[in-house]
Amino acid sequence: CPPKSSSTRATDNMAIRGQASTEVQRQGRSNVIRCGWLRKQGGFVKTWHSRWFVLRGDQLYYYKDEEETKALGAIFLPGNKVTEHPTSGDEGGKFLFEVIPGGDRERMTANHETYLLMASTQNDMEDWVKTIRRVIWAPFGGGIFGQKLEETVRYERRYGNKLAPMLVEQCVDFIRQWGLREEGLFRLPGQANLVKELQDAFDCGEKPSFDCNTDVHTVASLLKLYLRELPEPVIPFHKIPLYTYLRKRWK
Repeated sequence: CPPKSSSTRATDNMAIRGQASTEVQRQGRSNVIRCGWLRKQGGFVKTWHSRWFVLRGDQLYYYKDEEETKALGAIFLPGNKVTEHPTSGDEGGKFLFEVIPGGDRERMTANHETYLLMASTQNDMEDWVKTIRRVIWAPFGGGIFGQKLEETVRYERRYGNKLAPMLVEQCVDFIRQWGLREEGLFRLPGQANLVKELQDAFDCGEKPSFDCNTDVHTVASLLKLYLRELPEPVIPFHKIPLYTYLRKRWK
């Protein structure tokens, strides 16, 4: 074969680099846990900028836009915390949450004491917080709301041969003891603020206990919330045809 000209070699090299870049992007996208637009407050100058955020592994990367391949920065999540900001009447439409340093550290980085972020809706903000919290706390048995059932059970088997998540066992045992004669069980709502506190505690790897003064409707609401946020139903989608077949056969 005749030797390639310098221009042909340059074109080939550009094509190879382009293929490599595409492959890196493809691999990166395959490991994405969550992505979307958020507004981020600057570190020194407290102005807001829209950024494309990508949660991959244990870091939250932010980019100028969706097409960029080089991140403007990354937020390292392990050992840190994420918290929601309550929406006040003066800040209507500002759905804020914040990644703050954990442990004894006072700053996240030299440029950022914390990372203050803004979502476009309340639901979007809550979903980001739950997903980030799961990344932070899942290695320690937390982040169970929205986590796959088998992952939770697999982790908790270190505490014994568990067939169901400890939260489910704890709620069911409490309801059996205190709630079977309660009118409106699973229909009447519990105390929303207490349900939220219990959810946050379980998501942070804690194991809060219930006592006889705990409202049974609150415990029932917590159990319903956990089941509702499972990525798949208790009977997984791929098992439904088999379940339907067996139900018809043994009916």
